[in-house]
Amino acid sequence: MNFKKIKETCLYVSDLEQSKAFYNGKLGMQVIGEVPNRHVFFRAGESVLLCFISEASRKEGKLPPHYGSGHLHLAFEVEKEQYDGWKEKVKRLGIPVEQEYDWGGGYLSFYFRDPDKHLLEVVMTGMWERGGK
Repeated sequence: MNFKKIKETCLYVSDLEQSKAFYNGKLGMQVIGEVPNRHVFFRAGESVLLCFISEASRKEGKLPPHYGSGHLHLAFEVEKEQYDGWKEKVKRLGIPVEQEYDWGGGYLSFYFRDPDKHLLEVVMTGMWERGGK
């Protein structure tokens, strides 16, 4: 048995409206769920990005409590032909690109941060299918 993919991932954020303005307003991700003062969920292709207020998600409820802190990392995959367009879009939005990395074999990625300083990366489709460095 093998896992098919990671369906969702979670970031803990300080301000839901700020996160909505960034992930929906700037990056164009569709909002698919929201509870004021608790969370906002976004569609990212076939995956889901969950953004929780840390303390709110720590409380007991219908689901097990969870909590996190610190700067986390996640990567968004884009088709090779869309990579340069995404890099230019991020720059045009006034979001600094911290670094671009050449993974070899024609695969690139670039890094930038969200308002909570989580490290975000855009990678080209197929990068990990061939192994990676």
